[in-house]
Amino acid sequence: MSKPLNQSNKLHPPQRRIAIWLPLLIVMVLAALIVVGAWRHVQLRHARNRFSQGMSQTTVNVISVSRDEQPHSLLLPANIQAYEQTTIYARTNGYLGRWLVDIGDEVKAGQVLAQIETPEVDQELAQARATLRQLQANQELARITAQRWSEMAQKRVVAPQENDEKQSTSQVSIANTVAGQANVARLEQLQGFKTIVAPFAGTITTRRLDAGALVSAGSGTIGTVLFSLARTDPLRIYINVPQSNAASIREGIPAAVLIQELPGRQFNAKVARTAGVLDPASRTLLTEVQLPNPDRLLYAGMYAQVKFVLKDESPPIVVPANTVLFHSEGPQVAIVESDRRVRWQTIQIGRDFGTSLEVMAGLQEKELIVMNPSDDLQDRMLVEPKMTGASPPILLGAQPPSIKPVSESR
Repeated sequence: MSKPLNQSNKLHPPQRRIAIWLPLLIVMVLAALIVVGAWRHVQLRHARNRFSQGMSQTTVNVISVSRDEQPHSLLLPANIQAYEQTTIYARTNGYLGRWLVDIGDEVKAGQVLAQIETPEVDQELAQARATLRQLQANQELARITAQRWSEMAQKRVVAPQENDEKQSTSQVSIANTVAGQANVARLEQLQGFKTIVAPFAGTITTRRLDAGALVSAGSGTIGTVLFSLARTDPLRIYINVPQSNAASIREGIPAAVLIQELPGRQFNAKVARTAGVLDPASRTLLTEVQLPNPDRLLYAGMYAQVKFVLKDESPPIVVPANTVLFHSEGPQVAIVESDRRVRWQTIQIGRDFGTSLEVMAGLQEKELIVMNPSDDLQDRMLVEPKMTGASPPILLGAQPPSIKPVSESR
């Protein structure tokens, strides 16, 4: 009996297992390769994103905007003048009899400086006194006459008109006597001017005449100059303070006086007073500083420099000069906002202090600005700020960035 035909095609068990598992294994290997490829693709994409994010977050050094509350020095030119200075003229006519002081002499108030001989004034005074005695005698006679005529007028012995004339004559004599007394007093004062005295204590700076010189009363170009007197302890020093610093000048604040011919020395002084108004031509405040000069080391007329250490009443916002770039829109700074993005801000610059600039408008306190910004920084660019200096300021926003402080490079 013959075997069925399909029985010869039957596989042995090992062959059948291979036929079943081999395709399944191939499918699993292909699935594993696909999964590994997809995982590697995801990892590469994440790496690219991290790299792109790292490249976009440029690290920048920032500084917090603040006001300059530190006192600053102000050095200004000045002129030294005597505390008191006057020119002494002759107040009466005559000739110089003698002088008692010379240039450089220290004198006290009321001390006699010179004597003027006044023969004409002396004669006029003698004549005025004689005239006064005559007027006084006439006044007495007119008084007695008026009294008698008044009594007779009461008895109706004389006419009222004649009595009125006598009374008027008595009044005129009184007025003449008063005028004579005034003339005598005037000449006595002129005679008193023959003695020249010092109006205040000081130093004789000039002596114009020698004994025997003719002198004339008056002042300016009319009168004769005898002496010049100056008080040099203390000294007055006048300074023109610019308008930007005028508000900080107060009476009593200290000042230091520097003299070029005395290097290394500093003379302590104080502000005595100010003009209270600015000069409209120069926009400056005239300020007077008083400097003690007991040893007479300094002279009136010297050139000096006065240094003030001032604290602004309204401190300005000051930023380092290396934070400002000049663009077509004007001077600008790069501000790092609370979301770590850059914003270019146009500012208005005031005074230039060299390494720093005063900002009049455009910035607020505690804003963060970039140090040494470059033109590569664009608006809304994401950056990684690092604080330059001390602790960072408080940033606005719900999630302020963490800023790592770094040491400032000097």
